[in-house]
Amino acid sequence: MVANDLKSLSDPEYQKFHSKLIPNVESQRVLGVRIPKLREYAKKIQGTEKAQDFLENLPHYYYEENNLHAFLIEQIKDFDLCIKETEKFLPFIDNWATCDSFRPKIFSKHKEEIEKKALEWIKSEHAYTKRYGIEVLLTHFLDEDFKVKHLETVAKIRSNEYYVKMMVAWYFATALTKQYKDTLPFIENKTLDAWTHNKAIQKARESLRIKKDEKEYLKTLKI
Repeated sequence: MVANDLKSLSDPEYQKFHSKLIPNVESQRVLGVRIPKLREYAKKIQGTEKAQDFLENLPHYYYEENNLHAFLIEQIKDFDLCIKETEKFLPFIDNWATCDSFRPKIFSKHKEEIEKKALEWIKSEHAYTKRYGIEVLLTHFLDEDFKVKHLETVAKIRSNEYYVKMMVAWYFATALTKQYKDTLPFIENKTLDAWTHNKAIQKARESLRIKKDEKEYLKTLKI
């Protein structure tokens, strides 16, 4: 069984440390397997019957099983199959760490299709599907494929979910580091809710990529 394999890779001390980082996941569901070991194991079983059976066996109990599921999907080279498996898996993501570490390489080769999917996921009522949609825009669309309309879309998001609000803040903080001129008006015009607005400014000011004078100006915009 995959769960037994993962238990053999666990580190009790790491379990104590890491379980504190994901407080909404019960500690008994965290085995304490480090990410490099999980990725190594995913590569080892990729394409095997064991991996296929595992992908079809949702939901999982252990946090690391969810991470492993994500890492197996990451290795799928057929885009349509990768999307199919991603959308099957997204409703079962229950924490920020699994959500944010799930980054299929094939997405970067299908920007038009993945943009459309990200905008669909953002509309989800499931907190981590919504967060994942924002994360995809952050990862793939703040550089050469940047569009101001994405800022407009994310700015309209309103949620009581802490991990959704935090991702909106991270998105705008990152946007300020990469697309300062286009992003600044959204902060100046206070288009985000107050908590998210202030958190975005805080995270942007912590970045080494923001100039000192820009940091000082951003500080004046706090609500």
